[in-house]
Order: sequence, then structure tokens, then C-alpha cells
Amino acid sequence: MAECGRPLEAVPLPAEVRESLAELELELSEGDITQKGYEKKRAKLLARYVPLIQGADPSLQAESRLPGPSPATAPALRLQKPRPSNARDERFRSDVHTEAVQAALAKYKERKMPMPSKRRSALAPASVEACTPPDTSSASEDEGPLRRPGQPASAPLQSHCSAEPWLDQVARGSSTSSSASSTSSHPGGNPATAPSAAAALAGPAALAHIDLHADPPDVTTGLVHTCCERPQLASGRGAPRACSGSVLETAGGVPVNSRVSSKIQQLLNTLRRPKRPPLKEFFVDDFEELLEVQQPDPNQPKPEGSQMAVLKGEPLAASSAWPPSLLAALRQWGTTQPRAPCLTALDTAGKATCTLTYGKLWSRSLKLAYTLLNKLTNKNEPLLKPGDRVALVFPNSDPVMFTVAFYGCLLAELVPVPIEVPLTRKDAGSQQVGFLLGSCGVALALTTDACQKGLPKAQTGEVATFKGWPPLTWLVIDGKHLTKPPKDWHPLAQDAGAGTAYIEYKTGKEGSTVGVAVSHASLLAQCQALTQACGYAEAETLTNVLDFKRDAGLWHGVLTSVMNRMHVVSVPYALMKVNPLSWIQKVCAYKARAALVKSRDMHWSLLAQRGQRDVSLSSLRMLIVADGANPWSISSCDAFLNVFQSRGLRPEVICPCATSPEALTVAIRRPPELGGPPPRRAVLSMGGLSHGVIRVDAEEKLSVLTVQDVGQVMPGASVCVVKVEGTPYLCKTDEVGEICVASSATAAAYYGLLGITKSVFEAVPVTGGGAPVSDRPFTRTGLLGFIGPDGLVFVVGKLEGLMVVGARRHSADDIVATALAVEPMKFVYRGRIAVFSVTVLHDDRIVLVAEQRPDASEEDSFQWMSRVLQAIDSIHQVGVYCLALVPANTLPKAPLGGVHVSETKQRFLEGVLHPCNVLMCPHTCVTNLPRPRQKQPEVGPASMIVGNLVAGKRIAQASGRELTHLEDSDQARKFLFLPDVLQWRAHTTPEHPLFLLLNAKGTVTSTATCVQLHKRAERVAAALTEKARLSAGAHVALVYPPGVELIAAFYGCLYCGCVPVTVRPPHPQNLATTLPTVKMIVEVSGSACVLTTQAVTRLLKSKEAVAAVDVRTWPTILDTDDIPKKKVASIFRPPSPDVLAYLDFSVSTTGILAGVKVYSGHQSVLVPPPELESNVSLWLWAVSQYKARVTFCSYSVMEMCAKGLGAQTAALRTKGVNLSCVRTCMVVAEERPRIALTQSFSKLFRDLGLPARAVSTTFGCRVNVAICLQPNRLGKLAEQGTAGPDPTTVYVDTRALRHDRVRLVERGSPHSLPLTESGKILPGVKVIIAHTETKGPLGDSHLGEIWVSSPHNATGYYTVYGEEGLHADHFSARLSFGDTQTVWARTGFLGFLRRTELTDASGERHDALYVVGSLDETLELRGMRYHPIDIETSVIRAHRSVAECAVFTWTNLLVVVVELDGLEQDALDLVALVTNVVLEEHHLVVGVVVVVDPGVIPINSRGEKQRMHLRDGFLADQLDPIYVAYNM
Repeated sequence: MAECGRPLEAVPLPAEVRESLAELELELSEGDITQKGYEKKRAKLLARYVPLIQGADPSLQAESRLPGPSPATAPALRLQKPRPSNARDERFRSDVHTEAVQAALAKYKERKMPMPSKRRSALAPASVEACTPPDTSSASEDEGPLRRPGQPASAPLQSHCSAEPWLDQVARGSSTSSSASSTSSHPGGNPATAPSAAAALAGPAALAHIDLHADPPDVTTGLVHTCCERPQLASGRGAPRACSGSVLETAGGVPVNSRVSSKIQQLLNTLRRPKRPPLKEFFVDDFEELLEVQQPDPNQPKPEGSQMAVLKGEPLAASSAWPPSLLAALRQWGTTQPRAPCLTALDTAGKATCTLTYGKLWSRSLKLAYTLLNKLTNKNEPLLKPGDRVALVFPNSDPVMFTVAFYGCLLAELVPVPIEVPLTRKDAGSQQVGFLLGSCGVALALTTDACQKGLPKAQTGEVATFKGWPPLTWLVIDGKHLTKPPKDWHPLAQDAGAGTAYIEYKTGKEGSTVGVAVSHASLLAQCQALTQACGYAEAETLTNVLDFKRDAGLWHGVLTSVMNRMHVVSVPYALMKVNPLSWIQKVCAYKARAALVKSRDMHWSLLAQRGQRDVSLSSLRMLIVADGANPWSISSCDAFLNVFQSRGLRPEVICPCATSPEALTVAIRRPPELGGPPPRRAVLSMGGLSHGVIRVDAEEKLSVLTVQDVGQVMPGASVCVVKVEGTPYLCKTDEVGEICVASSATAAAYYGLLGITKSVFEAVPVTGGGAPVSDRPFTRTGLLGFIGPDGLVFVVGKLEGLMVVGARRHSADDIVATALAVEPMKFVYRGRIAVFSVTVLHDDRIVLVAEQRPDASEEDSFQWMSRVLQAIDSIHQVGVYCLALVPANTLPKAPLGGVHVSETKQRFLEGVLHPCNVLMCPHTCVTNLPRPRQKQPEVGPASMIVGNLVAGKRIAQASGRELTHLEDSDQARKFLFLPDVLQWRAHTTPEHPLFLLLNAKGTVTSTATCVQLHKRAERVAAALTEKARLSAGAHVALVYPPGVELIAAFYGCLYCGCVPVTVRPPHPQNLATTLPTVKMIVEVSGSACVLTTQAVTRLLKSKEAVAAVDVRTWPTILDTDDIPKKKVASIFRPPSPDVLAYLDFSVSTTGILAGVKVYSGHQSVLVPPPELESNVSLWLWAVSQYKARVTFCSYSVMEMCAKGLGAQTAALRTKGVNLSCVRTCMVVAEERPRIALTQSFSKLFRDLGLPARAVSTTFGCRVNVAICLQPNRLGKLAEQGTAGPDPTTVYVDTRALRHDRVRLVERGSPHSLPLTESGKILPGVKVIIAHTETKGPLGDSHLGEIWVSSPHNATGYYTVYGEEGLHADHFSARLSFGDTQTVWARTGFLGFLRRTELTDASGERHDALYVVGSLDETLELRGMRYHPIDIETSVIRAHRSVAECAVFTWTNLLVVVVELDGLEQDALDLVALVTNVVLEEHHLVVGVVVVVDPGVIPINSRGEKQRMHLRDGFLADQLDPIYVAYNM
């Protein structure tokens, strides 16, 4: 037992087991295996050696997070400790930095951040099945990985409830506000106390500790309060929600459950903390906000040194022993030393599979050159001619064939373009590689037999065509496919001129791939410079772990090695993953003098080195660290030296170097025997670096960056450091800039790209006075750094990782290092983090994406994210805009492991990253919003009029034609009221059909002729007077579905003098929410009786109704289905036209339908909206069938048809639907015309004969149902010329609209919004535009409230509370200046009038009325006025999965609700895109993003969104959202 209790190191294990363990460690660190799979495999490996583990339950060994292990399991737990204590990526390790991060986090006071809430089903992607690669054994288990350690397997998945338990329980425990506020001031407050309902929203001190989950995760200290009690939550969709917690009221007095609102309050508290001082704000121009360039902070550090001088390297020795070209060297060694080893390739077991000698390399390259030039033809023409480009597609495990292909191409005077092997048709970045091949004109690809077999194939068996790639011919170059050249054949290529030798691909910051062309002369100079700098000698052995196809791996391992007849041992990436020590073993076995590695390889070997006592590194004279330019490589170098110094590694052997594709090797550290100065390191202030200044900071110990030198300048080269942007001025000695190199050994150009070639390869650095520093051009390296003492070069970052946020520079690598220093690392995979910037609102914003471990719970991950944000904020003084966690193994991989950053960025911007956790912090990051609009002291209405007169502007007033006066004729006196008209029609044209009602199948369900309607109305009137005993003036509620019964009941009321109140019947499936509305209207209207059908009567008295409302308080309910046939004694005739006719409580057009249609004497076909939902084509079919000339519809019907029937026009035509009969299709709406919808509707149904000009818009509102409509533009009126001109469309600037101004712009200009006039103002209607506050008249093209005066205005609000002020204000308003006599009704809509150049029927210039939006619905944010529809339109455009959107505000936060038309796991993609688009287009920060299912946003019968209902539903937590993100 004691034996088993020892740590793993003490148990003697065989070497192969240790190797397997090291391989497992590596897989885990790279994210190739899940934690669970790792533990299972590890337990299997150790089972034979540690008997105790065999019987242990694997789930118990998962992690040492268990509270107090029992003595029996203690040793097992110790053995299961997965990694050494420094468990994070050594490449980014720095003890100083870790200490700094922990100190920074400790500085933060306890602060609550609302955790996003997620529906349980949306958590699915976190399961092991979804994200484990097939090679692990964990997917076969049935126990889910979501279980918290220490929780019994049978416990429900409480940690993944769909809602936030820590807010659901706010009202538990003590209810004294004093205890709440006292505990919150101590980070470790008593978990038992909870604030009362009143205190829950009191202020920042609101939320004290409740328990581990009743509280948002503590994101500041290491304290974790454990508590056995977890709130139980219903997570199923249909389950009733407990409405515990404090009760708030919305603005409308609706009680609100506290869960959402206290969450929002918490967000407000978080936002209330002081931001860092804002940058100099933008100013407001007269028209709109302008975005001004940010001014630098006057206190920022500035460079104080003198101007630097150009640093020259040692001269390149002109040795006569050097061959005139690389090919000459190959020929020399191939013929004089054919047996000398050139290259040894290893398999994944570490065994040498093939050693290529110089003789073999020469003969095979010749064979290949001969085959390429002479044996490939295309239509009897040679396929290739000298100078053509050829793709080299070789796997990383086959250096031998690659080297043969490379030299074969050089011998044939062809230009090799090495690329990665495409593994699938959708590799990350593959399309860009295809673009490069296409631009280089590549038509041939060389590969090996084995590699070609592994490529994706098309159905023909040929290699598949990859997306974006040009058509390629594939040539397999294994020996049997090549032709031996004749004895007398010699290749021509021997020179080292300016022609291109090879092209290396380079992927830029944005993912674009360019080809860097290297000439023969540069190639030779690079080999000579490396030989001199590294002191390479003949027959030396070099171990190469790098990618031999590009960069240092190619320059050292394929080119310089051949020049010096060296022997290269190439260690493939696949072998390194299996055995990270393999390169050290090969150095030892081959007594290698030099080794070429990256810091990652050193880090991996550290993880696996224990127990390897027999390795020795004493033969090494140079260990070249190729990524020494990464400032974080120093930690790997130090740790490696620490461990291997005892195994013969000398400190001076470690030689970091800096390389760039454009300048090749920039600098390399030389060992002392080659004359190198002693190595140095600098401890720099990160604050200084962010301003581009070098400061060795003594005070601020926390945020420092330690960098090592990358050695001296290359022989024969000159180096200087220039400003990153603008003219390349030389930097000062204490300033960071871009390193530039002038040398004969740099690349020549970006192939085929002349513009950027000039700026990168032909830079001319100038002194402060503007004089060029040298007559030879410099090449920009893309490395940021400075020149230190002894002429040593220091690199602090790369241009492609540079993010400029608010004029300060940050390096992506530094941010990664800080994120990785936030312990514990049990939430995300170590090497799998991407940091990049996206441009939002004219500035870079930092995005951090990491892979989450499958076993990390929501709360843990959120806590880690919160701590990362705080650490980065503290150490770098910069906010992270978005932090996203994605499931394991889902980030795109680069060819040699690591994350493909540009592809990750692309996926983020396209909304296809599919994260499982997102935290956005726009409130913290976006400090450059335009200044809030300051309300200027208002100009008085009189001054406004005078100003308009002076400016020559007319007052914005317009009116329709005069109504013709018929008052004096007998006819008019007889038929003054609707009942009179109906009686007259019943006598004169009794059988004229007035209404037809259709059902979903298109069959007529009921009809009404003039006489039938008259008789039905009489019956209703009789029932009301006799049964209900109502007298004239009583109010009657009509609760009917749309149809003939409703019309008959309406007229019945008018016949007996009662006032009808039309009410939509409750929805049978949704009584709980719709019935209370019906009840409220009945009560508020003071209805003495309810008229309805039998079916609705049953509903009103059903069991479900009893649960929703008090059914005993209904007034008399009369069922009109079978009332006796009775006549009324006399039909009521109103004593004057001012008597109340009907009440409109919902926004319905019943009045206009009954009033206008009967009078016109046409037949009306009624299509009930519910029937349309089951048969979308019913409306168009009815129009065609009944040859309707005029049809009325709402936008919702039009949208239903456009979406549902758009693709079926051909099928409808075959069914005989023909719309050519339609003269006018009027959209009845109380809103701004929806141009896009009406245009697409017209275009879609043009094929069915719908005339192009038939669709027109109307505008009416509560105070006046018919203000304007487009007259018939096709019929008699058009022939008579009284139709008026076509409606005009103007484009207005949305930024000016926010400031209540109208500014007309050209079509297509940025921020433009199209507006179409709403129709011609109707006869007898006068319209004026008035100022919303001063009520003075406004000038032409000014935005204000539309006021209307007409005989058919509504007369006032019906209210039992008698708010006289409101009534007078809305229905009998008078202008404060000008024409103060006319009485107007205020429509509540913003709009403007504009006099056009067109003339109407009377010959006058036409006045167009443009409706912008409802005044009540506008959002006042930052002092500006926003129309919800504009924000919603932007959001709907942001992602293809957004089906619908609605916005509203709550406590000054903008809440955006989006309907997701897609998979639930894609919900989180929308959060960032929605936030981005609203910031970009509207300069607003979104506070909360709510993702819901399609159909959740409530829409009324006319297709208008009910945003206030939505708001109340959200706050009462009734939406069952898929995801709610609270932006910080």
C-alpha cells in the first residue's frame, strides 16, 4: 500500500509505457483527446503497475476537485494528477507574468457580472459525443461528461439548467436589507443571507452571496462557497415557471418576475462602475455626428532617444571555395562524393526509413528534370517551358521526395511552389492557396504515389478539384514513373542570376495568401550568409524538426545543407506528436552538431523527459530556435536549459533567430566561438510598448514583458528600424518600429503583385530631415522590435499579430499569454487559443476564442472568462470586445498543428464559429461613440415661421380635394347615416350580393345580400332591446371571428342605437394570454352585453377560462347563432351626426370595412386571416376567381404570400390564377410603407399578370382611419386624369433622422434610407407637420408630427377614467402659432411633407406625405431618436439565420430579440454579429441579446410587431429563450 502511495515518478515503469504516457500528455495538451479519454487511457496503461487503480471507478479519478477524498482513494487521486503543476503551455509561461496576473485579479473588488442564460437543449454541443475525435474511447460510454465531479451519477443535470438559478432564488433567506448590504461589502460574505425583494434592485450593493449558484460566479477572488442546496428549476419548455423573487412593474404597470429584471439591474450595476477616461469625444456637426480622429493622450510616454543609425552586419566573406551556384554544389557533391549521406527520413516509430545520398539526389533530380522537360506534352507541345511554376505537394513525413522534386525543378529551370497537402475539400485557408496557384499560373502538381492515394478523389477516380483551385495535372514522381536521361543530356540551369528560383507561400493577417518570390542570387547569398553565421562545415550533421517546405526549415535543412555537404536528419511532426523526445534522441544517436527547433518542440520534450537518463546533448554546438521572434519563446528556452544543462547542454548553445518570409533570416545569435557577444534580455513595460516606446519599468512590476535578443544582423546585411505607419522614418533608439533589412539575401517580390511589392521590398527609410539613409532599397520584415546594446536585435511582436486599439498597440501573443496565465486551466485547452482583432466602428476590437474542455461546466467557464477579461484589462489596460469558447476540436487547424487564426476570424465574422459560450463587452471597449445629443434651447414657434419665411421655405401643409357639397339635396338628407343606406339598398337592390365568406379550401361558407344583411341586423337589434333590455347609447362588445356575423351584429347595434365595440375573440389554444385582453376591453369599454357565437360562448365559460379570468363578472352574453326572427319596431336614427357610432379598441379597420365597402355598392369577398395560414394561396385564388378589381390586404398577408408562394408562381398559373383583373391592391397599414416587401411582391406575381403599378400603400391611424391612399392608377380615374402622379421615393440620411432632421441624399449613399410617399391625401383631409414639443408649424421637408383635420376624424378616446387632458391634446389640438383656429387631431406619427415637381389632377404642384414612424415606438437613446424598424432591418441582414427581430429599451438598455431560424447550437453566433451591426450602422451599444424560437415575437392582425407585449413577456420571463447574452 505504501508502495502504491508514492508519486508516479517513483514507480518503475518500462520505457514504452513512459513513451505512451508522454504521447497522451501531448494529445491532451494539443486538444486532440478529451480529459475523460485521457484519464481512461492513462488508467489502462497504469493498471498493471498500480493494482489499486484497477477496481476504481474511472469517474472517481476524474479530477482532484473532490471534497476530501477517503483514505482508500487518496493514493489513486494522487496518481491521477494529470500534469506537472505548471500545467499550462510552456511556450507562454513566465512566472513573473503568472504572478502579475494573479496580483491583478486580486486587486479587483468583488463585482457581479450577469451570467448569460441558456436553454438546456442549447447545451448539447458540450457533450463528448459532439466534440471528441473518433480515436478516443470516451465516446462509447453512456455516462455524460457534463456531470460535476462529486455528484452521484443518478443526480439530474442540475448544473445545466436552462435558466439562472442564482437569480431565481433571490428572495430566499433573510429579508432584511441591512444584512444584504452589509454582506456584500465583504468578498466572503455569509452565503445564507439574501436580499429582500426591495433590496434586490436597490443598487450596486444589491446582490450578496446566496450560495455557489444563487450568485453569479465570483470572478475576482479564489473563494468558492460550496453549498449542498441547488435551486430546482423546470427546464422543459412547457413546464410552468416559478415566479419567485422580487416583483417589479414595467412602465405599463405589468408585474414582472425579478429573474430577468434583477439580471438587467445587475448589468446596470456592472456598467455603472467608472470606465477608464473616455478618449476625446467626437463633435456633433449641424447635420449628424462626425467621427473625429482620436487625439493622443498628452501624458503618454514619448520616445526620448536620439535617431538610430543603420546597423551593418559583418561583411560576407568572399571565399573562393564556395561554388558559383547551389546547383553547381549539388553537381559537385553528387559526382565527387556520391556515397555521402544527404538526408535521413524517419517514420512515426522513429526508425530511419530512407537515407538519401548525394549521388542518389543528383541522379534522381536529373531524371525528374529530364522527364519534366521532355516527357510531358499537351497536344504535341511541351507542357512546361523554363520559368513555369510547378506546385510541390508533399506530406511532412517525406523530406526525401520533396528534396528530389525541389532540385529537379531547379535543374529544369522551373519554379517550385511548395504548398501543404490538402486533406479535405474544405481545408482552412485552402481556397486562398488555390488563388495563389491560379495567380502563379500553376498547371502541374508533383507528388508521391502514397500522397496521391490519400488525396480526396472525385467520382471518376481523379484527384478532386479543390475549391478555388485551378485545374491541375498531377504527376507522381516515384522512381518507376521517371525516365532516365540519355548520357549526352545536360541541364542548362547553372546560373545564380536574378530569375525566380522558388516561391514560398505566406498567409497574411486577413487570411490572404501571397507568393514570396526568391531569386537564384538571393538563394545563394542566403546559403552563404547562413554558412558564415552558423559556422557550418562539411559533413556536419543537422537535426531538423521544422517544416522543410518553407522558412528556416527549407533554408537550413534543404538548401544550405546541400551547399556544405551536410547530413540532415529530418524529424516529422507526426513523430514529434508520438514521441516528443525523438529529436533529442536523434541528436544523441547521430552526434548532431546543430539542431533546428521551435520553442514548442522544447516545451513538448520537457513534458516527456522524465526517466530519460541516457540522453546527452553535449555534441550540440548550436540549438537554433526558429521562432525566437516570438517574445514568449524565452520561457521555453529557460525551462529547457534548466532541465537539460545536467545532460550536457551548454547555455551558449541556445541560439534564437528571427526570420520572415520577405527578408529570410533577419538575425541569429552566434555562439561565442563564432564571435557572438554575450546574450542579453530586456524587461520592458507593457504600457510603454503599447505606445511604441521602450521603458524598463521599475514601478509597475505587474505588466512587464521579458524578451531575449535574437542575435546579430546577418553577414552582408544592413538593418534599421522604421515607423510602422506612413513614411518609413527612422525610429529613435528607444522606440519600437518595424525592422527593415537591406541585403542581397532577401526575397525579391510578392509574385504578380506589383503594388504591395513596391511598399514592402523597395522601402526607402529616411532620416528625420527626409534624406534617404542608403541608396539600396530595404525590405520590410513584418517584425516589430528595436536594436539593443552590442548591436543585438530584439523582437517584441509581429505586424500580423498587431492590434491597434484606440491609438495603442497590443500584440496578440501577449494577450494569449495573459489568458493562459489565468489559472486554473481546467476550462480550456492550452494550445488552442486564437486572438485577433475585428474592425467595428472605426477601431480594432479584440476577440479571444478558445476551445473549452467538455468537462467544464457553464459556471466554471463563465468564471474563467470573467477572470480573463479582468486580467487583460489590468495588465494591458485594454478591453476584450468578445470572448468566445467553442467545443473541443472545432477551431480550424493550421497545417502543422496550432490554430488557423485568419480562418477562425473569418468564421467569427461570417457567424459560423458555433461557440458554446460568449461574453461580449462592448460597453467597456467602445469608448468612441458619438457624443450624446444635447437638446439645444428650443427655438420658439414664431421664430421658426420667420426663419422659414426668410429662408424662402413654405409651411409644410397640404390638403386633399374639397368634398363636393350635397348637403342641401333631399337624397343626402335621407341617407346621412349607414343604417339608412342599408335600408335603402335592401328595398331597391335586395338580391345584390354584398359579402361572400371563404374558408381555407376556397368554398363559400356564408353570403349576405342587401336584404339578408338588413334582416339579420334587425334580428340582432330586436334581441338587444328585448332580451338584453338595452336602450340607445349602451355599449355592446362584439366578440366574433372575422366574417358576415360580425358585420350583421355591427349593423344590428347601429339599428337599435347601441355602440358596437369590436373585440378579437380569444385564441382557443392560448386562452391564458388572450382571454384577459378580451375581458379588459369588455370592462374598460363599459359594455352592458356581449354578442358572440355559440363556439365563443362555450370558450368564455370553459374550465380553462375559469383559470384565466373571473367568469362570474361577464355581462350578459347573447349567442346570435339562433335568435328568433323578429323585426324592430323602429330603426334608431341618431339625432345628430356627432353621436358616437362605434368604439375601436384594437387597431382594427372594422369601421372602414363596414362604412366604405357597403356604400360603394360593390360585392366584397371576405378572406379571414386564420384561413390564410392553412392555405396561403387562398387570397390570390379568390381575387382571380371573383375577378376583383380592388383588393385590400395587410403587410402580414403580403409577407406570407411572398415567402410561401414566391417559388410557386408556375404552379399557381397552371391552376388558373390570373391577377390581371386587379387595378388596385391596397396595403392597409399604420406604419411607414415597407418598400422592399411591396416591390418584391409586385415582382414575384408579375408572372401571374399582376400589373406593375397595382400595389399601393395607404396610411391611416387611430385618430383618422383614412388619411391618404393611392388612387386607382389603372382605371377610369387614370383615363380622366384625376388619378394624380405616381408615388415618389426619396432617400434620407438616417443619421440626420436621429436628430429629427430630414436630409435628402442620393440613392446608394452610405446611411441612406428609402421612403415612399404613403398615398394621395384623401378629399376633405388637411395635413400639417407640427413640431413635437412647441406645436408650431414646420417648414417643407422638416421632420415633425403629422396632424390631420377632416370631417371623418375620430372624436376622442373612450375612457372610464376621464383623462380630459389627453383627449384634448390628441383630438382637439391647436397650433401654438400661425393658424391657431383650426382644430387638428394628432396622429402620433412622425413624417414630413415635400412639394414635388409633379402636378396633380387640379394642375397644382403635388405635395407628397412621407411617414417615418410612430412617435410612441421611437427609442430615445443617447438623446437621439431611433425607429425600431431601422435597427431591426440591420439586424435581420446580419445573419442568414435571423428570421425576425424586435427591439425595445428597458432602463436605458437596448434589448434585441432575434428569432433563430436554424439549429439551437448556432444561437450564440448571432450575439456578436447583432452587436457589431448595431454598433456599425446605428452607433448604439446593445445591452441584451435574446435569441428565441421562430414565432415568439408577437404580431397583431395587421402584421405589426407588438414590442411592448414582447418586453413584458421578456421581463416576466415568459419567452423561454434559447440564449440570453448580457453585454458588459
